[in-house]
Amino acid sequence: MMMIGESAPVSAGASSGGFITPAYRWGFALIVSLFFLWALANNLNDILIRQFQKALGLNRAQAGFIQFVFYIGYFVVALPAGLLMRRFGYRAGVLTGLLLYATGAALFYPASLMLSFGAFLFALFLIAAGAACLETTANVYTAEFGSAQTTVQRLNLAQAFNGLGASIAPVLGGLLIFSGVEHSAAQVAAMTQVKRAAYRVAEASTVQLPYALLAVAALAVAGAVAIVRLPAMRKSQDTPLRAQMAELAQCKSLSGAVVAQFFYVGAQVGIWSYFIDFVKDVTPWVSERQGAYLLSLSLVLFMIGRFSGTALMARIRPPVLLGGYALANIALCAVAAMAPGWIALVALVLTSFFMSIMFPTIFGLGVAPLGAARPLGSSFIIMAIIGGALFPPLMGLIAVRAGSIAPALFLPLLAFVVIAVYAFRLKSDKTA
Repeated sequence: MMMIGESAPVSAGASSGGFITPAYRWGFALIVSLFFLWALANNLNDILIRQFQKALGLNRAQAGFIQFVFYIGYFVVALPAGLLMRRFGYRAGVLTGLLLYATGAALFYPASLMLSFGAFLFALFLIAAGAACLETTANVYTAEFGSAQTTVQRLNLAQAFNGLGASIAPVLGGLLIFSGVEHSAAQVAAMTQVKRAAYRVAEASTVQLPYALLAVAALAVAGAVAIVRLPAMRKSQDTPLRAQMAELAQCKSLSGAVVAQFFYVGAQVGIWSYFIDFVKDVTPWVSERQGAYLLSLSLVLFMIGRFSGTALMARIRPPVLLGGYALANIALCAVAAMAPGWIALVALVLTSFFMSIMFPTIFGLGVAPLGAARPLGSSFIIMAIIGGALFPPLMGLIAVRAGSIAPALFLPLLAFVVIAVYAFRLKSDKTA
């Protein structure tokens, strides 16, 4: 079934169109904007973890459930999104994702009035459901906009704009969500009940504007997606679903990518979720807002890493670059966990640069041999994002027991060990 505005593939598909097929340049630009959009929501969670500790009186372990619920949304929705895309096409997947995203963002307003952590979690689940549709669709869709030989590079380019959104989110969150008012736990406990309630209402209300803007942006992009010219997907419904599932189950490239992606997303989300808490632990004189700016600096390095990684892959095979970056982050996590003050903080800031290429490279290598089964294969890799649901609560529990977030960084360190093993196993495969 071809959606309105979808064009038939050029000759043997978009794969004959060079890096980007000229007829679909505007469509590609619009799909790239989705990477930017979901990065904003994903990385505002890092601000919410700190803010909800203040507004809702949560501890670090409880606040970690923000990411748990968010990435559970990815796990639950990714496969239905793949089936939706398989049946109705890429455009349907994008539009469904944008509408879910906008609905969840709009629900932040009533949740802030209710001062309900449960209501916020439901809104975040809907945003995550939308983001899961977008990621399942957009990551694999980039393959249709140019030659098969440049798929991984093209995905890294698109993901670079995800890095741009990620780097902007902490700045926006620091300016729009953090009020600048910081009270210690003892000061909050000493407040009268009325004063404490007023303080929490004021802190909760700061999320209203940024999430309203996200809802409006998602609806605007949905309007553009509905009319822009896009390539049609390769026929996948001609192959029975059961046979296609059996084929994917036997694909070692896909199964390895699912495992690696689980650990990568867990490490990334865990590090960024507690970045501001880490700043406050190792450099207590730095304010929350300054911590948000340092997180933004780290994510600027993440964005730079994606642009530079796209260029490096013209000369260095993706598995080799992936393995080298994983080794760098093993060392940096060790330094951040054990070194004092600014040395630890600089090490943690640098981890984002070396995480930059990991998601798109693992994804691209995993779906590369799948052909028409890519939509479903994409779903399984996106389901692996559930790693982001598990790592933050575990790191929060470690931090609560240890009295500091630093020891919890050994968990991301172990994740980068898994990624290094995956990468260097692929290195021996000359087709990767």
